[in-house]
Amino acid sequence: MPRYALKIEYDGGPFSGWQAQADQPSVQETVENALSRLDPGFAEGARIAAAGRTDAGVHATGQVAHADLGREWDPFRLTEALNFHLKPAPVAILAAARVDDDFHARFSATERRYSFRLIVRRAPVTHEKGRVWQVTHHLDAEAMRQGAAHLIGKHDFTTFRSSICQAQSPVKTMDEIRVEEREIPHGQEILFHLRARSFLHNQVRSIVGTLERVGAGSWHPRKVGDVLAACDRAACGPVCPPQGLYLTGVGYPVEIFGD
Repeated sequence: MPRYALKIEYDGGPFSGWQAQADQPSVQETVENALSRLDPGFAEGARIAAAGRTDAGVHATGQVAHADLGREWDPFRLTEALNFHLKPAPVAILAAARVDDDFHARFSATERRYSFRLIVRRAPVTHEKGRVWQVTHHLDAEAMRQGAAHLIGKHDFTTFRSSICQAQSPVKTMDEIRVEEREIPHGQEILFHLRARSFLHNQVRSIVGTLERVGAGSWHPRKVGDVLAACDRAACGPVCPPQGLYLTGVGYPVEIFGD
């Protein structure tokens, strides 16, 4: 059965997350249902695998999954046909590519990239509701950059790990945390860009929630290093809400989609 990689974008708001769950809408099941209508060779009950299992409310602009189909497809035609069958769900296939049989969307990945959008302004968000986290108090982006510097490199991230995380080890290598500022009408948008080979459950949201406390002036930047060293979940700052989080890209040893 030929294997195809799919680059997927979705609004996570209506879903219980990526992973299929009984009696709950999921992105995985939505894509699988579209595949089953399109390709009879994609057997009922067949599963697709993704690079990251995003939580309820989390979005994606560059999720990658792979599927074994019943016949060969032209990648462009596969993309167009899947998008037709995905309507009206807020899920889109951005690209498809034929890959080797040993390619695995999760286990072949060499890095994952996430972004988190935070809006600072007094007036409630309207057009971006459900797609950003909003706070009304001032945030010092430079202080957050100083705090984030303590997290770069290989560390035990137990402090920033969910209690239900299933990863075998809390030790991860954080390759990049970049804090970007943008002026918007009557406010400011702050974007956090994080890059690593893999992440623990709730790690990004825990880091952003902690850095927000630094930006608000409640924590000194050096406290981030202290709570990291504590290896204690109770030392972590608040876990920020999911709606500002986006899986923006997945890296592989060889470029798959030609972009």
